[in-house]
Order: sequence, then C-alpha cells, then structure tokens
Amino acid sequence: MIIFKRRLLFWLIRAYLKKWGKVIVFSFIAGLIIFFILFYTSSILIRLIPTQKNITIGIAGFYTTDSLPSFIITKIADGLTMVDNKGEVKPDLAKSWVISDKGHTYTFTLDSNRFFSDGHYLKSSDVNYNFSGVSVSRPNSETIVFHLKEVYSPFLVTVSRPIFRNSYIGTGRYKIANVELNGSFLQTITLVNNNDRFDTEKYIFYSNNNVLKTAFMLGEINKMTMLPDSQYEQYNFNNFPNDTVTKNTEYYKLVTLFYNTQDSVLSDNQFRDALGYAIRDNFAQGKRAYFPYPPGVWYYNTTLIPKTQDLTHAKLLIEASGQKISALDIKTLSQYYSTAQQVASDFAKLGIKTKIEQVDSIPSNFQIYLGDISLPKDPDQYTLWHEKEPNNITLLIDKRIDKYLEDGRQTIDQSKRQTIYDNFQKYLIDREPATFLYFPYSYTVTRK
Repeated sequence: MIIFKRRLLFWLIRAYLKKWGKVIVFSFIAGLIIFFILFYTSSILIRLIPTQKNITIGIAGFYTTDSLPSFIITKIADGLTMVDNKGEVKPDLAKSWVISDKGHTYTFTLDSNRFFSDGHYLKSSDVNYNFSGVSVSRPNSETIVFHLKEVYSPFLVTVSRPIFRNSYIGTGRYKIANVELNGSFLQTITLVNNNDRFDTEKYIFYSNNNVLKTAFMLGEINKMTMLPDSQYEQYNFNNFPNDTVTKNTEYYKLVTLFYNTQDSVLSDNQFRDALGYAIRDNFAQGKRAYFPYPPGVWYYNTTLIPKTQDLTHAKLLIEASGQKISALDIKTLSQYYSTAQQVASDFAKLGIKTKIEQVDSIPSNFQIYLGDISLPKDPDQYTLWHEKEPNNITLLIDKRIDKYLEDGRQTIDQSKRQTIYDNFQKYLIDREPATFLYFPYSYTVTRK
C-alpha cells in the first residue's frame, strides 16, 4: 500500500513537471534576472521615488502678510526686471523694453510664456504697479507702457518689485500653501514648490533671536536664518557636529554713524573728519565699509582711497578745527549697542568721552546717531542726503551734492550716471556727514 502511494506521488509529480516544467524553469530564470536587475539598479530606483523634502525654518521678528522678508517674496513672485549682484538691470517677466520720449516713456514687452502659480498666463492687465505721477497704457496683452510725468532714471530698478495676483499668487518657483496668524502678525507661512509637491518650506516666526535659538535647540525647527551671530548662550553652533553654519554679508544694509551737521560742535567739517579717522578698521559684526555703496556694483567708485584709522591725523584735524570738546553723545539702536561701545573706545583715544543712550527708533534730536541704511539697488540716494528731504537726518546742506543727486536721477545714460555718482561719492566722503562702519554679517544654521 505504501509502495502504491509513493508510485502515485511520483507519477503525479512527473505529470506536473511534464506539463509545467518549462514554465517553472522560465519563471526561475526570469526571477533571477529581475533580482539582479533590481540589485544593481536599486540606488537609481530609490532616487526616482518621490521623497518628502520638508524643511522648517525659523526667523526672528514681527512680520505681516504685507511685510514678508524679501527672500521669501522672491521665491513666490517676480518683477518686470531683476537686478543682479553688480546692480545691472536684467529682463525678468518683461523680456525687453524701450525707453523713449527723452526718458519719459518706458515700453515693456512681456514674456508670454510666464504664468502664475494658479496656471494663469501673464498678461499686461496683471501688471498692477501703482506709481505716483505715472500713467499706464496697455496696447495689447503682451505690452505695457508707463508714461512718467518727470524723468526718473531708477525706474527700471523700481519695476523689479514683485507682481502678485489675488492674495500673493505669483510667478515664482513656490506658492503659498498655508498661512497662520497671531493677531495681525505672521505665525507661520508654508510654501510648496510648483513643480514638486513634496518640496515644502515652512517658516515659523519668533519674537526674538533668543527664543528662535531655543526653538532650534529643542528641535522645533531644523534651520534658522537672519541671525546676527552664531552663539547660543556660551556655545557656538560651529562646535555642534550636526550643525552647519553659513555666514553671509548683508550688502544692502549699511551700519552708519550719522552726525548732526547743525550741532554746535559737529557742524565743523574738520572735526567730523577727525572722528572718521579715529574709527577702527575692523568690526567683528560685519565687513568694514568706507563708502555709501556695496563693493562690486557698477556705480562703486574704485578710485577713492578709504579713510582708514589714523589717530595721529585725527588729532591734527581736531587741533586745526579749534574744537576743545571732551565729551559726545551717541544714541543707538539696541542691536548696535556693542558697536557703539567700540566707537566710544576709539573716540577715547582722542581724549573724548562718549555717553551712549539706547533708543528704539531714529531720534529727532541727537549729536551722533548709530543706526543703519537700507541701501536701494540703484545708486540714487536722493532721499538720504538732499537738503530738501525729511530723511536727510544729518541735516546736510551742500548745493554741489544736491546737484549730483538731482542729475543722477534724471540721467538715463549709465556711463554718464557713473560719472555723476563717482563725483557724488567723492564729495560726500569729503563732507563726512556720516561715517560708514560695516555691512553686517548674518548667519544661517542648518541641522543635518
């Protein structure tokens, strides 16, 4: 009986193999081939599988939907033009333009292949700038014409301002996916890549840098940016093995000592000049600056000689001025208090004692004010130094400088503008209404 069962099992197996043997062998060989293909191509296949690229970024400060940081705005929107690192104006949403009528008319031809994050293709009706003293016409969907009442040569830079449709819908790589508010201030904002839904950036806003750094240490965020330093209490983020620290120079912010040129002491040009020569040549907080423009831009005057520290010359200038001043007052923003202490130390080498007072904003009355300038991407600094401008906080009165500033914003030819602003820089430094200190460093810390 047992022999019969064994023979039956043998016959069944032989019959099964006879019928399905080729299929089994083929499947086995195919399986081996697929196994080896997957084995050797697994790394490539893994890269093809969509992965979530979430990053959570912390920023200190109070922002609203109308005052987003510029580096966020540039991710979600573009302007008609863009400005490169040399200050040169380049095409963006406008692929070309023509300036006519002696600088009064700007005709832009739009790039019709550009579209907003909601799929709407760019049309001239979407360009919604609202400039005072400027009328607009739109001959067709790809052309927009601006008619300026007065010539204004920085206009090409002005139209680099981002363009939005309906609540921050822009033409950038990212779109806004979510916004959370705390009252009127931003609490979080989330961006999503238009071409990759797995690529998201969530920004969380904190009240100050200390709170921001604590959140980073607790793991609430994996990146923080716009930091004035890379310190956490007594530690430095450079010393943490999983943290990467990147130092940037903010070339469009200029920390500056402003002198009240109508003050009984500081009205003396030689005395102001002496103070400028007393300032040290290095600041740990930023890259030393001697002129009112960032290096590398086309309008930076490379022929000027910087006023590096020269205490001997400074003392001679004070002697020549006839001033017998032994004390000065500096009012400073809180973030520059340590800089004010360094300046006071430099002035002490001239025998001048300095009283430092902390303020929250630009004071209406001061001898010396330590603050900053947000530099425009055009050489025009009319509002900062022209006698008739309310932002001329140094109260500088100089007809020659006023004329250069007036001519600079009414001259279209770039080579002629360069000559004008070369002269402007020369005479501004000579008059010394302010001493330029440094372009501040900022730090970005990323955790692996």
